[in-house]
Amino acid sequence: MSDSADNLTAHAEELRRRLLREGTFVLEVKTVPRARTAAVSDVMANGALKVKVTAAPEKGRANEEVLAVLAAFLSLPRRNLEMLTGHTSPQKRVKVSAA
Repeated sequence: MSDSADNLTAHAEELRRRLLREGTFVLEVKTVPRARTAAVSDVMANGALKVKVTAAPEKGRANEEVLAVLAAFLSLPRRNLEMLTGHTSPQKRVKVSAA
């Protein structure tokens, strides 16, 4: 589905508005470790965000980078994100909180 930068920006804004409304929500995330660049690259057909990270999936490094990339994408501090499931899987669920 490869979204353009404008579509990804609009999606990030929509997620920030949702956070203001709800205070917390859970994101479905598909990760791609060992990528050339670290970024949110796509909104998949099922609504999950595709997050590419440069780190290898060893000792939690890729998971930490996933959370950092998502925090930057949502313009939130890293402490507002928590990985709920998928610590050893490419499919993850991340809790996003307003505070």
